[in-house]
Amino acid sequence: MAKVKVAVLASGRGSNFKAIQEHIKAGRCDAEIKVLITNNPDAPAISIAKDNKIPVEIIDKSGFPDREKMDERIKELLDRYGAELVVLAGYMLILKGRKLLESYKNRIINIHPALLPAFPGATAQKDAFEYGVKVSGVTIHFVDESLDAGPIIYQEAVDISDCKSAEETAAKILKTEHKAYAKVVDSFSKGHYAVEGRRARFVPSS
Repeated sequence: MAKVKVAVLASGRGSNFKAIQEHIKAGRCDAEIKVLITNNPDAPAISIAKDNKIPVEIIDKSGFPDREKMDERIKELLDRYGAELVVLAGYMLILKGRKLLESYKNRIINIHPALLPAFPGATAQKDAFEYGVKVSGVTIHFVDESLDAGPIIYQEAVDISDCKSAEETAAKILKTEHKAYAKVVDSFSKGHYAVEGRRARFVPSS
């Protein structure tokens, strides 16, 4: 079984990036991370990449006239490194480039700390805690032109009924994220996903 070639986009600490790489090293994720692309030259994720001898590409939005051009540069890097799967791991900019989204349609995935369509947006854990739900979770979905509404690949519930704060809620959900994301990345080495409306169904390789 060939390893899926992965490009990671991250803006911050890169905890999901680190978790995926740890699963790869432990033989639990059949993938190879070819490059880390970041818009933040101070991102802690860079240290994770360097520790694992993964190339780093830094893109600064101030160097581009608009987001379309910036996303075209991302596409150029993905093409250069031969990325088969693009994993967003705390990348804090919304991908908007038409060429990028079309060229990598159903090959860009994101993880969201809630059971979409509930609690979209950047404060999902806080929103779930303040709303008072007993169960939240994680959603892994394809990225398209919508906000947190691309076809859903995988969901897993997390009991947050015992959490006493939004921070505790986020930490508990993050533990599930670290396992779930690696599991889904691994699945791309074993088949593909057929998109059916707002859902994606796994189709194993023959």
